[in-house]
Amino acid sequence: MKMTGAEIIIECLKREGVKYIFGYPGGVVLNIFDLLYDDKDLKLILTRHEQGAVHAADGYARASGKPGVALVTSGPGATNTVTGLATASMDSVPIVVLTGQVPTVLIGNDAFQEADIVGITRSCTKYNFLAKDVDELSNVIREAFHIAKTGRPGPVLIDLPKDVTSGKAEFVWPEKVFIRSYNPTYEGNKWMIERAASEIAKARKPVIIAGGGCMISEASDELLEFAENMKIPVVMTLMGLGSFPCTHPLALGMLGMHGTYYANKTVQDSDLLIAIGMRFDDRVTGKVDGFAPNAKILHIDIDPTSIRKNVRVDIPVVGDVKRVLIQLNKVLKENEKESWSELRKVWLRQIAEWKKEHPLTYTFRDDVIKPQFVVEKIYELTKGDAIICTEVGQNQMWAAQFYQFDKPRRLLTSGGLGTMGYGFPAAIGAQLAHPDKLVIDIAGDGSIQMNIQELATAVIYKLPVKVAILNNHYLGMVRQWQELFFNERYSYSNLDVVPDFVALAQAYGAVGLRASKPSEVEPVLKEAFKVKKTVFIDFVIDWKEKVYPMVPAGATLDVMLFEEKEKKPERKLKAVK
Repeated sequence: MKMTGAEIIIECLKREGVKYIFGYPGGVVLNIFDLLYDDKDLKLILTRHEQGAVHAADGYARASGKPGVALVTSGPGATNTVTGLATASMDSVPIVVLTGQVPTVLIGNDAFQEADIVGITRSCTKYNFLAKDVDELSNVIREAFHIAKTGRPGPVLIDLPKDVTSGKAEFVWPEKVFIRSYNPTYEGNKWMIERAASEIAKARKPVIIAGGGCMISEASDELLEFAENMKIPVVMTLMGLGSFPCTHPLALGMLGMHGTYYANKTVQDSDLLIAIGMRFDDRVTGKVDGFAPNAKILHIDIDPTSIRKNVRVDIPVVGDVKRVLIQLNKVLKENEKESWSELRKVWLRQIAEWKKEHPLTYTFRDDVIKPQFVVEKIYELTKGDAIICTEVGQNQMWAAQFYQFDKPRRLLTSGGLGTMGYGFPAAIGAQLAHPDKLVIDIAGDGSIQMNIQELATAVIYKLPVKVAILNNHYLGMVRQWQELFFNERYSYSNLDVVPDFVALAQAYGAVGLRASKPSEVEPVLKEAFKVKKTVFIDFVIDWKEKVYPMVPAGATLDVMLFEEKEKKPERKLKAVK
């Protein structure tokens, strides 16, 4: 029996294990939506914007480790997915986005709601397909999922012309996928791993930089074994937070522009930098010419194009992080000749001194809410067992600094693209992936308004997502830069009109709460966590609070700005090198 293209798509999604599709209907995909009307195995989550759909699929993928799926119509529906695709691409997130398209005979004729979405998204997808033949549709979908979740994961787009989804063909399910030009390297080169082990054995001041690849590869156990056996301190990128327990004695927190002083100093003073599953983003390296000047660099990554892309690399190892670490741990164990703790003792003592010199802290006040205090309270009340999503800006950095991520896939944030409006729809996807988990979006009053329409989605599907809004009536990170580097000329960063978030939440059928002084923070959080509904919490915070430490743009990692600790009417900055 022949099946329509729409029926083939539904059957393929089921065979790929898809449970949720995030989407928004439109003319050329109505035949697919019609099949979903009665389907009991696939549930479509109707978002209120296509960008929200893609971010929700992204959040689902990051929280579950499985590909997320979005379905939208042609033209503006398709173009509204671009920000979500670029976000997923920069952070290596496996999603498959299905876009409707006008019939093949009309492509290129500027038909109603036509857009060349394949051309538009070529630079922000791992791969994309224009499905031209219904007979090849099952192969296209099978290959799309395979590409999205293997190697370095990423977003894949499938453009579906109306005549292809309405045409008929025999359904053939390809059990195996073979793409001649696509063969990711999973096993590390044995010679390079032995060379890496030799350098690790000799190093007096090594440091591990754990990136998002450790999470994607599910290599947390192997990373912990490696660090503990070798007595090597671990710093993490923003995307790597949680891949190594942040409360572990060897953990130094996040490095980079808003990293800890001791993480940045450790990297700068190291003699061997072991980069695992990260890509040396500019926010991590600071001034590249002065990055880790005395260190040899060992770089482990599954994507060969990421190695030597931004920094010099002495020992490249291409392969899956988990498999490479298994091999490396085995070689190091076989060749162990001395006590690693003795070899690293002086180095670890130096790092402990840096921790005492500039701990990660802030000045508490009892008359105004400090945002760091809110994040600390969230951590204290959740005991670190929540899934934390963030928007982008100051809220993102405070969450990264003051919430201790001890487990992988607990921080969902837009690291590479820095997408405002990401956190709330991502939290919706994460809540669907883990219905029994507490999911919290730490947001700013600017970024939450980017996709605030998804309040309807959260309420309708009864998702108990909590949104902690750090409300300072500014685009906080923009304001911080304007204060530090533009003579306090706050050009268009002041959000003169901010909605009443409590009333707004209630208007959508959610719960709205507010805290305006420190004594109200804990009671309000407890009330929010107890309610099994979507909750917006409006925290009225100190509008002048800034994110510290901070490496100024163009500076090396060991030049950092700190908040002056003296009690003065105006806070001053000092540069430490």
